[in-house]
Amino acid sequence: MAQTHTPTIWLDGELKPWAEGTTHSMSHTLHYGSGCFEGIRCYDTPDGPAVFRLEDHMLRLHQSGRAFEMQIPYSVEQLVQATIEVIQANKLRSCYIRPIAYYGYDSLGVHPNNCPVQVSIACFDWGAYLGKEGLVKGVRITISSWRKSHWSSFPTTAKANGQYLNSMLAVQDARKRGFDEALLLNMEGNIAEGSGQNLFLVKDGTVHTNDEKSSILLGITRDTIIQLCGDLEIPVEIGVMTKEMLLEADEAFFTGTATEVAPIRELDGHTFGTGKPGPVTSRLRDLYFHIIQGREPNYRHWLTYVNGAPGG
Repeated sequence: MAQTHTPTIWLDGELKPWAEGTTHSMSHTLHYGSGCFEGIRCYDTPDGPAVFRLEDHMLRLHQSGRAFEMQIPYSVEQLVQATIEVIQANKLRSCYIRPIAYYGYDSLGVHPNNCPVQVSIACFDWGAYLGKEGLVKGVRITISSWRKSHWSSFPTTAKANGQYLNSMLAVQDARKRGFDEALLLNMEGNIAEGSGQNLFLVKDGTVHTNDEKSSILLGITRDTIIQLCGDLEIPVEIGVMTKEMLLEADEAFFTGTATEVAPIRELDGHTFGTGKPGPVTSRLRDLYFHIIQGREPNYRHWLTYVNGAPGG
């Protein structure tokens, strides 16, 4: 998971040297977590670098900002173009992309008042979030003692900076206890999500996942997998998921931009199936990777090619 910085970053409308991508220590966001962000990936394809669902991510960034009454000063189209520019400037063929919008320096009152909204887009090399081996063999997870913040306390469908303190506590505890990742329950005691992933389970050939009422982020990879299930005629049920449902599942997997599609082989000592990725998980994971690598023509509309569309 080690990452290295690139020479150039985009900040407030300009490409700048990485070292100049700074904000003041008295900025509102550092004191209150007042910001929102996205995680996006660009992949090396036979037709050059391509960003997966870039416009959808930037649209969600705007939606997250609106949930906190933050007006992002750049349109979705401007942010899409800025992302392309920063990838080109750094001469990358694949990378992780981190746009962030946040309240800068003006006032230290909890109300942001006239604090400026600053926007940064960085891109850098960041490998498989749960490790390459985890993508192939599956990961070991634990149910966290920390509960997911309730949707009535935070707009949990927004990808907001401060909310991830909840996730940080959960994953720190999981790693200390020797697990790859944490799974959080919501305040009702049902399954919410991982520290940075949505959860799917498979039972008798049907794929199950939960919805916004379970206090989850409506992940773009989650949405992708639901659409792929429809295309593959795999039944999907969306609703409450209990611990009992998970323990009785034939298969389970995490999804997320950083995580991609990661099979889960074990939950607190309970092994799913044979302990290897199941057939439904494997089918969805493999198709997902073919799509993001530009090897599925029917899904090219999800890719934004950095150097222009193939044949364009």
